[in-house]
Amino acid sequence: MFPFAKLTDGVVTLRPYEFGEEGALHTAIQESLPELKPWMSWATERYTVNVARDFIAITRAEWSRGTMYSFSITDAETGEFLGGCGLSHFHPIYKFCNLGYWVRTPRHGNGIAVHAAKLAARFAFERTNAIRAEIVIAVGNDASKRVAEKVGAHYEGILHNRMTVRESIYDAHMFSLLPADFGLTAQL
Repeated sequence: MFPFAKLTDGVVTLRPYEFGEEGALHTAIQESLPELKPWMSWATERYTVNVARDFIAITRAEWSRGTMYSFSITDAETGEFLGGCGLSHFHPIYKFCNLGYWVRTPRHGNGIAVHAAKLAARFAFERTNAIRAEIVIAVGNDASKRVAEKVGAHYEGILHNRMTVRESIYDAHMFSLLPADFGLTAQL
C-alpha cells in the first residue's frame, strides 16, 4: 500500500501505475512510437503488454523503496490514460532528481505534459528530500523542450554527450525546477 493520495490540478491526475492498466499503457505507447522511439530507449515495437505489466510491477516496487516515483497521467474528469511522468535518479548527497514525461500522441498539444510536470515537481519538493528537479532533453527533441519552457523551468545550457538512446549519443538541454518556483523553501 502506498502512503499517497492522487495529485490533481483539475485537468490531469497523477497516481502510481496500477495493476490492470498495462493494456492502456501498451496501447498508448504503440500508437505513439513514431514520436517516442527517437528519444526513449524503452519505446520499441517489442514493448508488449507483458513488458508493460513488468514495468508496472517494477515501478510499484521502486515507489515503495522511495527510489523512483512513476506516475500514470490520466484525464482528471474521464480517467482516460494520457501518458506517464516520473521522478528518478535521486542523488543522495546533492538532493536532485530527474523529471521526465511523455504524452500519448493523440493528446499532444493540450498542455497535458505541462500540467503533469508541475504536479510531479511539486511532489518532489514536498514529499521527498529533493531541492532540484532536472529536465534533461536530447537536442532535437523540440516537443519536450517546449514543455520544459512552458513549465517555466530554468534553462541552464547544453551538456555535451549527456544522453544515449539505443546506439545514438546526444548533447542535451539542461533545465531545472527549484522549490522557490512553487513558492516553497528548499529543505535539507
